[in-house]
Formats: sequence, C-alpha cells, structure tokens
Amino acid sequence: MITGVIVTVRIARYGVNKKRHARDSAAGGATVAQHTFLEGNRVSLIAVVLMSHTAHIPSHRKPRRSASKMALRAGVAGGVLSTLAVAGAAGTATAAEPVTETIELPTLTADLSAQIAQSADATAQAADSYEARAQQDAAATKAAEQAAKDQVEAAKKAEAKKKAAAEAEAKRKAAEKRAARDAERTQLSTQSAPSGSGSSTSTSTSVSQDAPAPSSGSVAGVISFLKAQVGDAYVMGGTGPNSWDCSGLVQAAFKQAGVDLPRTSQAQSTAGTPVSMSNLQVGDIVYWGGAGSAYHVGVYIGGGQYLDAANPSKGVVIQDLSGYPASGAVRVL
Repeated sequence: MITGVIVTVRIARYGVNKKRHARDSAAGGATVAQHTFLEGNRVSLIAVVLMSHTAHIPSHRKPRRSASKMALRAGVAGGVLSTLAVAGAAGTATAAEPVTETIELPTLTADLSAQIAQSADATAQAADSYEARAQQDAAATKAAEQAAKDQVEAAKKAEAKKKAAAEAEAKRKAAEKRAARDAERTQLSTQSAPSGSGSSTSTSTSVSQDAPAPSSGSVAGVISFLKAQVGDAYVMGGTGPNSWDCSGLVQAAFKQAGVDLPRTSQAQSTAGTPVSMSNLQVGDIVYWGGAGSAYHVGVYIGGGQYLDAANPSKGVVIQDLSGYPASGAVRVL
C-alpha cells in the first residue's frame, strides 16, 4: 500500500525557504518533502509526495536512483484554486532539486462545463440509440425465426393434406375396384351352373361354352384362364402350359390379374385376407389343411363349385365343395 504524506505547506514568493529547509532537514525520524517551489511563482503551492506505508521506518528506506519532477498548474473559474504543484522526488529525502516540468491544465470555465455536459448528453443519446437498435435487431431476428417456423409448419400441413387426399383417392379407387369385382363375382355366380348329371367333372368343351368373356386384371380373367385349363394333366411340380399341380395352376391364374402369389400351397393359404366358408365369393382361394400348412388349393368359381388340379387320375377339373369341403379360404382380389 502506498500512502501520501503531506508536510507543512510553505507559501513563498521567491525561491526556497532555506532556513526552514535547513531546520526540517536536520530533524530525524519521518521522511519529509523538500520545500521546493517554482522560482518567481506568486500563487499558492502545495507540495505532495507519495510514500510507502513503511517509509517512517529508517531500516525500510531505500535510495532512489532516478528523479522525476512534475508540476501541474490548473485554474478554476472564480479563483478558488489557483495552482496545484505535484513534486515526485526520487532522490534522498533531504536533497533539494527543482521541478523541471510544468503542465498547464485547462481552466474549468462555464463554456468547458457546457461542452462536457453536451458531450455527456451525446454519449447518453448514442447509448440509447445503440440499445434501441439492438432491440430492433433482436425483434427482427425473432420475427424471421418465427416466420421460418411458420413456413415449415405450413409446408408440413400442406404435405399432410396432400397425403390425406392421395390416401382418400386411393381408398376411393380401391372401393370402386372392389365394387366392380363384387358385381363381376355376382355375375359369374349366376352364370355358373352345377354339373347337372351328378358328375363332379366336366369337359373343357362344355365349360368353354358357358364361360363369360375375360376381363383383363379382374376376377373374370382368373376364372376364364382356369376354365381354359380344364382337362390338362396333373403333374407334381407342374407349372403349365399343359400340365399343372394345384399351387402351380392357382399361381398362373392369378398372374393373369397382376397378382404375384407364392409358389406353394402352404404360402398361398395365408396370402390374402381370410374369409369364412359361408362368405365365399367367386375368385377366392380355397385350401385344405391348416392355414400356413395347407396341402391342397383350388379356386372357388361360384355355384358351390371350385376348380383345381386335383390329382394324376383326374387332372384339372371342376368339383363340388359339398363332395370335398375345404378347410378355409383367403381373398386376394
């Protein structure tokens, strides 16, 4: 910590008060400031020296190697304080060295005070302007972020609306196709007739005479293809064109309607939507055995009949469900 020790103030008009200087220099104990004043100065002077808080202890005093002297002259309007002289002596406490530099400070006049007040007002106004600008920038940034969020949200809503419209259109088309297939199945059911002689089979010639015109991609196309194969041979693993096994024939028939079915009867028995035997429609796949483990499949053609590649002795035939009831059915169209 540095403390300031102000010694007795001497007022002099000319030079150094040598008598007082000699007396103070001879006194022991605390370090004192030299009685040095500006030559020819007729105004009051105050000598101030900055000192260490241990300067009053003789053993703690250290010699100073350099000296700097500065006097500040400042005037106050009205003559309250004429001059302030600050002398910082770096030599020994008893050395007498003159002040070598004087700095004139501006007089605090009314004009200077007004200028300082104007400068302070301008600074305050600038600070207020900067703060207002910062608030405007923050508001603009927040508005831009909110606008971006609103735009993203609007895009999401538009996409969701578009998706919902597409789903609704797909459902509408699916319903139309379903209605068309139902009407087609109804027509096929009314046109299909049981084999009236009690025989469970019929020839390809008699079937082709009763078959309706095929419709591409529809149940009618499946039934037309199946009836065209009546009379073909049954061969294990056969996939046509003149010999079939049960699942090979069913797979080829539904391919006419653009439906890709699995190759085996086990997989075909779970390929579509399960339906009860009391709710069969033309074009449903009927199977024997458990769902997923079926050992035989055929296609219901209406009128209580189904068409299948039965076995090597019968080949591809039309049979009555009453004579060989199926275990279950699935609908793929």
